[in-house]
Amino acid sequence: MASFLAMTEVVNCPAFPRIPRFCRLIVVYRCYRDSMQAGTRFEAPAQGDVSVVPPQGLFVTALSWESVKGARMVSDAGSEESPERRFRTLFISDVHLGARGSQADKLLDFLRTHDADTIYLVGDIVDGWALKSNWYWPQSHNDFVQKMLRKARKGAKVIYIPGNHDEFLRNYYGTHFGGIDVVENAVHTGVDGKRFLVIHGDIFDLVVQNARWLAHLGDKAYDFAIQMNRFVNFFRRMFGVPYWSLSQWAKQKVKNAVNYIGAFESALAAEARRHGADGVICGHIHYAVIRDEHGIRYMNCGDWVESCTALVEHEDGHFEIITWSDLAPRAAAVPQIAPARAA
Repeated sequence: MASFLAMTEVVNCPAFPRIPRFCRLIVVYRCYRDSMQAGTRFEAPAQGDVSVVPPQGLFVTALSWESVKGARMVSDAGSEESPERRFRTLFISDVHLGARGSQADKLLDFLRTHDADTIYLVGDIVDGWALKSNWYWPQSHNDFVQKMLRKARKGAKVIYIPGNHDEFLRNYYGTHFGGIDVVENAVHTGVDGKRFLVIHGDIFDLVVQNARWLAHLGDKAYDFAIQMNRFVNFFRRMFGVPYWSLSQWAKQKVKNAVNYIGAFESALAAEARRHGADGVICGHIHYAVIRDEHGIRYMNCGDWVESCTALVEHEDGHFEIITWSDLAPRAAAVPQIAPARAA
């Protein structure tokens, strides 16, 4: 009964994110249920339990839940495996937790064998657009949040740069919660001293900035393409054929898509140059690549909806894109490096 009262207290807490009360209840009930299954007691947060509370408070639905509520939940991802590969820096973007297309389970599998001293979450980690239209939060999504919080608690430097799908976090720039820093952008310094601007990149997407209705419509069309892609790849797996991405194919073949990607890369390279940086690391367009763009190193992390890619920096300073596939989950892809295109 005491646990239930604590759950009710948290739901009514004014510091909870500005989301509908029924969504709050679903989140808190899930935490309550998981804590009961683990044989622990759910307790309301103690006074001053948050490292930094910005104006109007900060209770981010999932990202800071473990640090805020003080409960000790046990899940399948509770045990930390010894990683087979360790890097200086790991860059992850576009996980889209809360969307049905998110492949958080593959990302968890990747993180069990790959670790880093510094982890950048380069936007669209949580899909607020999808959660707003249809609540979806399976255990794998919760496990990823728990894993990031554990890594931060154990000493890893975790930096969160919100994107357009998790833009609700942009109200909390400069906040430190659960060991995770929320910032607008960052400058990462490599082993050789080169500086890289780290930014999600949506502010250079003219559709997102000037025609949000069209961006939302395109998001729905993309979700449909993902569903069709799953259907196609179901049969490909049956015949032992490697994974094939419809949208990635379209991005490479359709002229307008190619032009859009090229314009996006040029805009990001120009922004890096404006900041006096040697390169830029971004996400947003779900297209992982490493290339030189007019003297600026452009690197895109990709996504964990289709391509399942991450950008890593090795201890010697070189960067690599790792693709986590169904058929070869432990194999790293060769870095995709291409010369700069002519303007």
